[in-house]
Amino acid sequence: MSKDERMPSESEWLVMEVLWESSVPLTSIEVIKRVQRSRKMSAKTVRVLMNRLYKKEIIDYTIDKKDARIYHYFTVKSKEECLREKSRKFVDSYFSGNPANALAALLQSGPLTDEQIEELEAILEQSRGSERQ
Repeated sequence: MSKDERMPSESEWLVMEVLWESSVPLTSIEVIKRVQRSRKMSAKTVRVLMNRLYKKEIIDYTIDKKDARIYHYFTVKSKEECLREKSRKFVDSYFSGNPANALAALLQSGPLTDEQIEELEAILEQSRGSERQ
């Protein structure tokens, strides 16, 4: 499986959000209920998404010590790691791998508040500092 195929799809991202928000591993029933709070989705669909995520090695599970029929799911990849991979793929696909062009396009897509501009300036300054090292 290529690196691109191991990224969560848009639907799989919903399952990932539930798992990332939890401080403890969740059973499939718990994941299903939490996904269904925000999206109308069948239990079977959520289970299929979880199985795909497992095959992509993005989530894993442990088997309950008291009941071998119960699995406890947790993330293997952090949200930040998945966001970096998705961002890289986006830049490669639409901006020929040039992050400056991607950033310029996003910045030109709508107005920014002074606070957002300050936040971006801090990120750029941090990037400049890491480039020198």
